[in-house]
Amino acid sequence: MKDVYFAPDRSYVVAFFRDKQDVNSRERLKAITSTYRDKVFNQTGGDYWNNLFCWPTKIVEYNGKYGIVAPVYLSDFFFKYGSTQNDYLGLKGKEKEGKWFASALHRNKNLELKERGDWLNYFRVCILTSRAVRRMHAAGLAHSDLSYKNVLIDPCGGHACIIDIDGLVVPGKYPPGVVGTPDFIAPEVIKTQRMALDDPKKQLPRRETDQHALAVLIYMYLLCRHPLRGRKVHDFDDATVDEELAMGEKATFIEHPTNSENRYDLKWVNNNEGSRAQYLLPWWDLNKLPYTILGPYLSELVHRAFVVGLHAPTQRPSADDWESALVRTVDLIQPCQNPSCHQKWYVFDNTTKPKCPFCGTPFTGQLPVLNFYSKRGSGRYSPDNVRLMVYSNQYLYQWHVNRNIFPNEKLSAEDKKPVGYFVFHQGKWVFINQTLPNMKDLTTGQEVKPNQMVELADGKQLLLSPADGGRVVQVQLVRV
Repeated sequence: MKDVYFAPDRSYVVAFFRDKQDVNSRERLKAITSTYRDKVFNQTGGDYWNNLFCWPTKIVEYNGKYGIVAPVYLSDFFFKYGSTQNDYLGLKGKEKEGKWFASALHRNKNLELKERGDWLNYFRVCILTSRAVRRMHAAGLAHSDLSYKNVLIDPCGGHACIIDIDGLVVPGKYPPGVVGTPDFIAPEVIKTQRMALDDPKKQLPRRETDQHALAVLIYMYLLCRHPLRGRKVHDFDDATVDEELAMGEKATFIEHPTNSENRYDLKWVNNNEGSRAQYLLPWWDLNKLPYTILGPYLSELVHRAFVVGLHAPTQRPSADDWESALVRTVDLIQPCQNPSCHQKWYVFDNTTKPKCPFCGTPFTGQLPVLNFYSKRGSGRYSPDNVRLMVYSNQYLYQWHVNRNIFPNEKLSAEDKKPVGYFVFHQGKWVFINQTLPNMKDLTTGQEVKPNQMVELADGKQLLLSPADGGRVVQVQLVRV
């Protein structure tokens, strides 16, 4: 759609549209580079978004062509090592389109191991992507073509950046220029795509379709498979009709709890994928790696997105829902005790005998689980439905200490600093308080001053802060 040219110092690019831009398109670009850009970047904390969006800054005209000026991506979003077999795909130096990381085949067969990242970094990527989409929607905008082609990610460092901002949709003012990218188009859009543009039943990209695309992105980044592409064939004679039904009117979650018609098993994968199966596994083994390995918070949203809300757009989780659940899930993550495990991390499940779902290594030893409580008004302390699984050299932050603080773009520099950390010391788990001024061991009644440590014994209660929103921690010591 555009011809892109680097500035001499490579600090920005100029992209000229190949097709002539009509009046509506020009007005849209003017609004995106001025009014809507100001809404996002010229507010308190606006600098935070500079690396999460590749947002156009200016409009240019040259030799009758219309174009935009946009910043250059960070170096993190270009392949450093490229593909396997001496970069046989020529990826080195190319942009890190999300498609290379959302497919088990691409990730396992085509990418150098150093480019793949670990599971914890994919959670970070998903948090940033959700946060950026949440900010767009808060500004009254929709992306309209959210997909792995328009989201650059860096799983090695846990970075993400949304691109192709020039096509943003403003409902009722600037309609979508595209319906989206296959794999990410919402079912209602595909179902009505052949209707006339002025048909009141026709569904066009908007915030709710972004919510579907975001759910698909998160599912694919974390589980390396598409949530709707299963074994069900709807039309054996016409591939186009089959595709429209599978992604549209008849779309069914591959892990639907009561409808298994689209679910595949290992036998089906091996029979249908042939030599590719070795690269698709274990990700395509729905029994070994079901979506429930994402933990309780994300499992609930996956169910809402692909069961409850798949054909009911208003029931879909918002970007804010995903961001919150992802942040809380990171607190449940544990490092795998197998140093050779490629994913290195997993969501700890203390309802059964916990083990890494990827390599099968069981957890051994003792693990403190911190359950958080806070007081509403002058009442009693109530559970916050927040837990933290401890591991050695893990930090505690202000958003753990106080329920009124959330780790997002509004965090102050001071709140980003850790307040203490955990270590396994002389056969015991301890917490070293670095900066909390009013911490208290409620079990013994003793203060825990800065630079002092306290043992994390089973049943111990610790007051992290008496301030409004301050939390009490109850320690549960899990021994396996």
